[in-house]
Amino acid sequence: MSDTPAANAPAGSDADAAKRTKEHVEKLLARPAAESSGSVQAGSGRLEYTVSAAFLPVAAEGLGSAGAEPQAAVLTTAYLLKGAAPAERAVCFAFNGGPGSASVWLHLGALGPKRVVVPDDGSMPLPPYGVEDNPHNWLEHFDLVFVDPPHTGWSCTANDAARKKMLSVDGDVEALAEVIRVWLTRHRRWGSAVYLAGESYGTTRGAAIADKLQTLGVALSGLILVSCAMDLQSIVFAPANDLPYALFLPAFANTAQYHGLLRGAPGASPAAARAAAEAFVQEDYVAALQAGSRLGEKDRGRIARRLSELTGLSRALVEEKNLRISDQTFFFEALREHGLIVGRLESRATGPMAASRTRDWEFDPGIEAIAAPYTMAAMAYFRDQLGLDIEARYQVINGEVNRGWVWSRDAAQGFDRMGFASTSPDLARALRRNPHLKVLAASGRYDLGTPYSASDWSLAQLDAPADVLQRVTHRYYDAGHMMYTRSQDLAQLKSDLAAWLSNA
Repeated sequence: MSDTPAANAPAGSDADAAKRTKEHVEKLLARPAAESSGSVQAGSGRLEYTVSAAFLPVAAEGLGSAGAEPQAAVLTTAYLLKGAAPAERAVCFAFNGGPGSASVWLHLGALGPKRVVVPDDGSMPLPPYGVEDNPHNWLEHFDLVFVDPPHTGWSCTANDAARKKMLSVDGDVEALAEVIRVWLTRHRRWGSAVYLAGESYGTTRGAAIADKLQTLGVALSGLILVSCAMDLQSIVFAPANDLPYALFLPAFANTAQYHGLLRGAPGASPAAARAAAEAFVQEDYVAALQAGSRLGEKDRGRIARRLSELTGLSRALVEEKNLRISDQTFFFEALREHGLIVGRLESRATGPMAASRTRDWEFDPGIEAIAAPYTMAAMAYFRDQLGLDIEARYQVINGEVNRGWVWSRDAAQGFDRMGFASTSPDLARALRRNPHLKVLAASGRYDLGTPYSASDWSLAQLDAPADVLQRVTHRYYDAGHMMYTRSQDLAQLKSDLAAWLSNA
């Protein structure tokens, strides 16, 4: 019988709705695991594996799951290598971001034994959509556990209080740390080396979970950060926050060069564009932004001219924007004369503007090209190959989670700290606490959501001694936010992972 979400039940009293929500969570937790098996090519041979999809409980903090009323049911999909001694196998827990995104992107894009294949250039493929073997999967290095956080995928909370708590930076960290603890316990894997892999907001949570797990007695062996977003101040354009204007510029220049907007030396190659922009930021632009209205007219004209040369935007527009080019300005103005919007998560991708040439942000061409293919392929895979026959909507991207997220780190304690959420202090502390923890960061050069240049800054600001920071490795790829959608980068990511692991 298929499960139906409480939200689809007839309207009634608040008490009735709360009861239905609680019963729905209990029903999910009572479901037997959906189990299957398969094989996939990896390296020089085929790997045989089992796969198990099961809902795990999240209990109130400090109570564990035994005897405590569950506060959430969280779906985990685990791939375990056959014929291997479990204690000798490392295990990698993986999650995506959003924060309202399920884990299908890493699951069926890069890490897992099956992959949704899309065009390398960031365009949308023709239907129908499905999965095929992923020869660059990570199963030869780890057993893999993909986690859908509460209110993504089919995971959900049991009551309003749990929902409110878990839809926050710290509540989310507590919930997923508990999921990891329960999974290690149920599968008797406390003897395994433990790794985490997160993408986008998954790096925000991953950095904090690394420190949280250390507190819980789990010495993490490694953390993989795909498209870093640990310091929101570096990527959120807001009044009086000049940081993103400087940090996005090299990525803007890289994208402008790709679309043929640059002339002279910066237009010669992507590398030339990036180098010119990076030098300009360091030598001139940061000081100009800090000067504000104190900047002299001669210097202002020089800065405006160079910004125009590095972005492909008109000097008049640069001056109109007070020398500050935001992401939204670049998306709509870079290719306006061609009637095109530049993609955010994949800036090689473009989409047509409305005939009225509106500047309303209706969709991101960079995600639209892959959202439907991944969703449809995932639904077919979950049902037909894994046996998950749940009729409720699988929330690939839950906008309500994003809109309702509590970003304050101290909200759960009743103190609303001002400022931007940041978990890089957690990662720095985890690195200082655990001398064996190492970090691999991966950035796409055509990512204008979490630009490589902003990630460079964030990693450079980690508050740890130089010898500690030698355990942090940053690698770059010639695609966007989900760089693994480009087959060459998928292979390179796997190669970089193998090299990183071998340097332990």
